Amino acid sequence: MTSTALTGADAAASAPTPTAGPSRVRRFAPSFSWLGLVPFAVYVVLFLAVPTVLSIGSGFFTKDGSFTWTNLTALVDPVVLTTFANSAWLSLLTAAVGAVVGALVCYALLGMNPEGIVRQTVDAAAGVLAQFGGVMLAFAFIATIGIQGVMTLLLKDTFGLNIYENGTWLYELPGLILPYIYFQVPLMVITFMPALAALKPQWAEANLTLGGTRTSFWLRIGIPVLAPSFLASLLLLFANAFSSYATAAALASQGSQIVPLQIRTALTSETVLGRENLAGALALGMIVIVGIVMALYSSVQRRAARWQA
Repeated sequence: MTSTALTGADAAASAPTPTAGPSRVRRFAPSFSWLGLVPFAVYVVLFLAVPTVLSIGSGFFTKDGSFTWTNLTALVDPVVLTTFANSAWLSLLTAAVGAVVGALVCYALLGMNPEGIVRQTVDAAAGVLAQFGGVMLAFAFIATIGIQGVMTLLLKDTFGLNIYENGTWLYELPGLILPYIYFQVPLMVITFMPALAALKPQWAEANLTLGGTRTSFWLRIGIPVLAPSFLASLLLLFANAFSSYATAAALASQGSQIVPLQIRTALTSETVLGRENLAGALALGMIVIVGIVMALYSSVQRRAARWQA
């Protein structure tokens, strides 16, 4: 009886299958790294989630706890609509001015050494001034250009110029424009500078190689690429101004020209007793507007991040 040698694929097919050894169970040690997020989660819940839920919920109830739509109907009141319009144009104006001026500052910093003293000083100042608001900022403007401010008296005594000849505008709605721009510009520098710094030098070199100019680079490459980041920063500045309260409350102590001050009036005024929950309806309106703006900001920012990555 002769045996035939198996070669090639037949040999591989007829070879005995090795028996798999005992499976090893991989054991993972429990990770407690998530505990580092607990303080932040507690902060978000206590100072963001809970106030938001209470603000929205209080708008649908009366003082005695019964459900009502009356508070929400106040959102279409002409006075309330006027305050929302005032907040909108104030926020849009200061956001636009802050975005343009901040973008020009970023462009001026673009050609400087990132490790140089000027660049580092401006970056540090922007980080500080973007958070310099509230009562401190209001006091700074009152001490500088208030009725008895240093610059006010200097202009009046030296040049005979009275900046309050037509009224005390600093303590009214127009007086909020300068303080808002004061913290909008550094915020724009912080948010827009990374996008401007991410422009690749190779793009400019390719533009020059193909016969382009500096103007053509910005019109055909720079501005189209930076447009999403600029729009995202503009939306962020609008939301920042729309939700600001402390600076306006310190300067405009009388009246309710914007929505945050209208909410203060609903909570503290003696003339609207029993309508405290109206503040919840006003807060709901603000939350909806800011939520829409921030959703647009997130969408535009994701688009801008495609090329930055």
